[in-house]
Amino acid sequence: MTRASSMSDVARVAGVSAQTVSRVLSDHPNVGEATRARVLAAVERTGYRRNRLARALVTGRSRTIGVVTHESDHYSTSAILLGIQTAARAGGYHVSTATTSSLTTDAIAEVVGRLLDQGVDGLLMAVPVREEASLGHLTRDLPTVVLDGMRSSATEVVAVDQAEAGRLATEHLLALGHDTVWHVAGPESWNDAIGRTAGWRAALTGAGREVPPVLYGDWSPESGYRNGTILGRMPDVHAAFVASDEMAFGVLRALAELGRRVPDDVSVVGMDDIALAAYATPPLTTVRQPFHDIGRRAVEHVLALVDDPATVHEPEVVHPELVVRGSTSAG
Repeated sequence: MTRASSMSDVARVAGVSAQTVSRVLSDHPNVGEATRARVLAAVERTGYRRNRLARALVTGRSRTIGVVTHESDHYSTSAILLGIQTAARAGGYHVSTATTSSLTTDAIAEVVGRLLDQGVDGLLMAVPVREEASLGHLTRDLPTVVLDGMRSSATEVVAVDQAEAGRLATEHLLALGHDTVWHVAGPESWNDAIGRTAGWRAALTGAGREVPPVLYGDWSPESGYRNGTILGRMPDVHAAFVASDEMAFGVLRALAELGRRVPDDVSVVGMDDIALAAYATPPLTTVRQPFHDIGRRAVEHVLALVDDPATVHEPEVVHPELVVRGSTSAG
């Protein structure tokens, strides 16, 4: 087995002391540029990889961002994580993810504790519920940013305007001449679902239209299908805003099986603009969330806090975008 290169190997090749190598790798300012370049060339030549824990002891940083997320196969979770990982890597950071299957305060606190034990430099809270109980006692001294979901005056926020998303979808359908718009919402405890429902309701009441009862799903295509069979059996339903594309796929199938044509009989708007939305039958009109961009912005916020804990950012609101395709038409 080939022995991994050590710091002393780098020092020997560069013709300097191990202490000088340590200073270069720790970005110490009192190193000449010529020496710094020679050491970095030796690192490249020897293939030396710094031990992150050892580096953390020298610099006080682990170069790792912790991410708390919900255990879910919902598309948005993986898409945001991809944005986080890409941005963190570009900034020279690793990502450590801890998932929770429960959304109770105790369960979330437990996974936060695991990340704190790893010595992460900052924390991203990508948990979908609106939790009033504060976790400030755990994150008080750690740069923390939340993505939608949990809100606290002690943390920074990068959030999509979910109410605007609901309003965009509903106003689009009303502008097409539909008398009212039915809504298939996500779980009642999720902040995203609460915001989209609020925007849908505000658009209808603002236009003086009847507000139908809300139907609830769990983000899955199956729950969309189940609610689609309800909508499809009501002849007075001609427009629906479905709170995720995945649920909308289920609605489209249920309507087709019941002989309700989309968009001739029922117009459908989804939410997210996942890659498959453009290839549904018919192509799905939806409200796009820039998931990758959300992850990138969250990383930028937390790294700014790591560099300067006194940094203060206003909550960053990310605006959704209506994407019109073939699943909506004039009522």
